[in-house]
Amino acid sequence: MATNNRRLRRDDGCCSVNFLKYIAFIFNFLFYLAGVAVLAMGVWTIGWKFDYTVLLPTQTYKITTYILIGTGLLVLLVGILGCLGVLRESRCSLLSFTFLLLIVFLLEAVAGVLAYVYSEQIGTELRNSLNGTIVNGYGVDPTVSSALKTLHLQKQCCGAENFEDWRASVWFASMNEEAHLKERGFPLLTPDFCCRTISEKCGKRDHPSNIYYDGCVTALEDEIRRQSIIIGAVALGLSLVQAKTDGQDLVASALGASLQTCIIIYIEFRQSHSIQMLH
Repeated sequence: MATNNRRLRRDDGCCSVNFLKYIAFIFNFLFYLAGVAVLAMGVWTIGWKFDYTVLLPTQTYKITTYILIGTGLLVLLVGILGCLGVLRESRCSLLSFTFLLLIVFLLEAVAGVLAYVYSEQIGTELRNSLNGTIVNGYGVDPTVSSALKTLHLQKQCCGAENFEDWRASVWFASMNEEAHLKERGFPLLTPDFCCRTISEKCGKRDHPSNIYYDGCVTALEDEIRRQSIIIGAVALGLSLVQAKTDGQDLVASALGASLQTCIIIYIEFRQSHSIQMLH
């Protein structure tokens, strides 16, 4: 019995529970930093790269970003849970951590795959939809109108494929009604933000010296594709750090989970021996 007591009290060496705790704390800290990175990426995307989302024909880009933010928040909570579980040697907390670690990996993988798939589809989607958005949305929907104006100003472009797209628009028909033509004495061919040098009613001339001839669809496609690739790289990169497969065995997701499991086994082992000692 004395030998067992000495073994249970021994916390020295690389196989001790204290050593496993230190390694688990380090893993949880790195995991926590990964969560901060994922969350920061999602917040940055919403804060600085969401100007054009109203112009996109599907919600995939938004959904991917929200998954990224949700995953980042979950990682922060899971990291805290893991640290508390190790500190208190709580079997329930450690088991929850192991389960949530798998959920985080799956969410990051889903976000990464969605982002990469969308980066390949965005070109076709935009070419089929942006012209319709310009024709039917500008001057009708304030949110769409603001996004189109921002797009034209920032990317220095005009129309979807070219400036002539505006001639089929609701805006063009409204601005060139007979009453307006009589009042101005000339038609407006494009909105003023298509002009190289913006001034009131500068869209009356469609000469290349006055307005941009390049359409906006390519510029918007490049912008969304670039951001989708960044999101995909961050999400998949972090998921591969947490769990990497070489074709046969899982190398890492379960580095953190294994550490927690080892501690759980140690806790149960110690509790069982404590009960035996009482009897």
